[in-house]
Amino acid sequence: MDLSPFRLVIFDKDGTLIDFDAMWAGWLEQLAEKLRDATGESWTDSLYTAMQYDSSSGRALAGGPLAMSPMAEMRALTADVLLARGLEATAAEAALASAWHVPDPVTTARPLVDLGQLFRSLRERGLKIAIATSDDHAPTAATLAALGLEGLVDVVVGADEGIQVKPAPDMVWAACRACGVSPAQAIMVGDSVADLQMGRAAGVGCNVGVTSGVSPAGLLAPFADMILPNVAGLLAELET
Repeated sequence: MDLSPFRLVIFDKDGTLIDFDAMWAGWLEQLAEKLRDATGESWTDSLYTAMQYDSSSGRALAGGPLAMSPMAEMRALTADVLLARGLEATAAEAALASAWHVPDPVTTARPLVDLGQLFRSLRERGLKIAIATSDDHAPTAATLAALGLEGLVDVVVGADEGIQVKPAPDMVWAACRACGVSPAQAIMVGDSVADLQMGRAAGVGCNVGVTSGVSPAGLLAPFADMILPNVAGLLAELET
């Protein structure tokens, strides 16, 4: 790949940089347990169905709420599950307030490749680095800090920034503005269709899909300029 047109690489986080299911599968299972403790009822089947989570494989289904939705939307969906089963609104909110929690970004973040080496190599090539994630800003920043990466990332755009989330182009545009580059000078890297739709809508110069997360190559191909097994392959492509 000719690097000369590019000045910024924008990465999705979960499924692209870190193991998606290691963080989110355990979180959803804990949420179901906490709701059971709060209400005395089992919510496992209805919650997993709503979130589109396959407990037999321990994986989120591509395109489902667990794979795609910001925390605020998943909280609202969980409330809908409680109400749909007949829980009164006040009881549902009390149970949700007791059970709701965010994944621990320190203990559950498992990098898919040597991210320090990847980020340093990109920066040595004159590229800035941004994260555009459906997770919120604070846990994303905590994850980067726990992995020793915070000094290597120029900007984080989280789902709670007050802008439209994926697949809308706004997160890419925000990252580009913060880094002083045009979308055409940016590479978008993600593991979901929504990541790549966002990149296309924003007008990025290159859309890279990775199959390390929630989506197989066949789903990503219509939206990708390139598909790689994981982000480590990006360096090999940049060197060709």
